[in-house]
Amino acid sequence: MEILGRLEQANDNAAALWLAQARAHGWQYLTRPGFTAVRCARTPDDAHRVVVARPIGEPGAPEAELTDLFAAWHTVRLTVEDPCGGLDLTRQGCGHGRRMAVMVREPGPLPPERPERPERPATGSGSGSGSGVFAAEVLTVGEVLGADALAEAERAIVDGFPILPRQPWTEGAQLPVRLLGEPGCRAWLGRVDGVTAGACLTYDDGHATGVYWVATLPAQRSRGVARAVLRTAPAAAHPDRPATLVATELGEPLYRRLGFTELARTRWWTR
Repeated sequence: MEILGRLEQANDNAAALWLAQARAHGWQYLTRPGFTAVRCARTPDDAHRVVVARPIGEPGAPEAELTDLFAAWHTVRLTVEDPCGGLDLTRQGCGHGRRMAVMVREPGPLPPERPERPERPATGSGSGSGSGVFAAEVLTVGEVLGADALAEAERAIVDGFPILPRQPWTEGAQLPVRLLGEPGCRAWLGRVDGVTAGACLTYDDGHATGVYWVATLPAQRSRGVARAVLRTAPAAAHPDRPATLVATELGEPLYRRLGFTELARTRWWTR
């Protein structure tokens, strides 16, 4: 029986989430020793996705196998997550940006919350700009239950992340309702004074809880929404599991403050 390290758990969780999405959307997929491929098909040129979970074969072998797969799938656009760092897809017309951190937060108490609460200028009579009068905001995070709340979370993710190929937002294109029927898949919604502010998705595969698409709507930023979502969702999804994620450059400082540590740097090849 394979004893998984934290990096392998993070990689496997990402692959499992893409398989869950494939089932929810009705997409074709392929699993091979070391990688998982999903033929995303919202549109003819939707980016197909490959997640590399383990080092693959001899030098040059995985590139050749992926080339054959992309030819069979008539792939136009693609994204290949390579946390193992063993691929060179330049001959397939791919490039890559800066490597992103694959991170983990171990089970246990969270770092202490900051004492200050987010505030906003008060409204109403006598509180014009520059008045110095502020009112405390109510920031809540809860699990998504049902189609209407999922649509709110989906819009926050598509517009807040942002996910440019999914814009303008169309309900169900990114997060179909069937996704909530996948075991371990849960969505979380943050609200400020009852107004949709941010969201994320978590996926528990029995080994780790992956955190995906942590997003805040532009009009709701600088209010602690992402911090609140990250403090709530992984622990509520499964407090006894390590939480894993891939950090964008902008999000990485926040994740570190919340106790996430770096496991590796992943290279995302795109075409």
